Amino acid sequence: MTERENSEAVVARAPGKINIFFRVGALEPDGYHRVASLYQAVSLVEEVRAEHADTFSVSFAGPIDGSGLPVDGRNLAIQAARLLAEETGYPGGVRLTITKQVPIAGGMGGGSADAAATLIACDALWNTNVGRERLHELAAVLGADVPFALKGGTAVGTGRGDELSQALSTGTFHWVLALSEHGLSTPVVYRELDLHREDPLHRMNPAPAEPAVDSAVLQAVRSCDPQLLAEAMLNDLQVAALKLAPALVDVLELGERLGALAGIVSGSGPTIAFLAE
Repeated sequence: MTERENSEAVVARAPGKINIFFRVGALEPDGYHRVASLYQAVSLVEEVRAEHADTFSVSFAGPIDGSGLPVDGRNLAIQAARLLAEETGYPGGVRLTITKQVPIAGGMGGGSADAAATLIACDALWNTNVGRERLHELAAVLGADVPFALKGGTAVGTGRGDELSQALSTGTFHWVLALSEHGLSTPVVYRELDLHREDPLHRMNPAPAEPAVDSAVLQAVRSCDPQLLAEAMLNDLQVAALKLAPALVDVLELGERLGALAGIVSGSGPTIAFLAE
């Protein structure tokens, strides 16, 4: 969603997400894993305001404290703006102001949403008009979750999670998010999953050769049935996240005792999404 304030500023928004189903394949020679995910956008959004500038800069506002985030080339929004400028030959820069609502390092794709909204905002601000298909290709260069943040809604992601197909979804699900003061590193969580699978005690649950989203979870979102969804949710990364942050086990148990239909670690965690009636 974009909104042109004037010729000097454009505002774009992109949603955070939860993975209501996430299968992870084996570690491949290139260091990545094939995955199969069912993404669902949530009502927490990242808002990016882009203004003309000679250089590239980013600052943060909003209810989520972004003071600890990098503001140089390590920042995914800066990377997104520079990538679009390189792709189109745009000679200038951009001043980005990001209003954060998605938890940081929480497994909800906040950084990916920043990058997606930046691509949209800069494309409009600079009148580069690269088109939706090329924006999707650039998003995939930036990270596996960025294409979904660009698309939103409910979608199946395969490959590294960036090969998307729309999933039929009706109605609205209601989630309660339990946030953590401390984040989890996505690469560390994946590495812990690989170690878990190498343990002889756990070889009864090997990595799937070709990860796929189960039909049961697709049927649950198609019918907007929270009971069915509670039974079908799955996240292969959850076992690794719980091992790295054991206190999350207590949070999961507490949420379900207090009436949640089910709880699941979102993505690589540590945010836990509880499905409510």
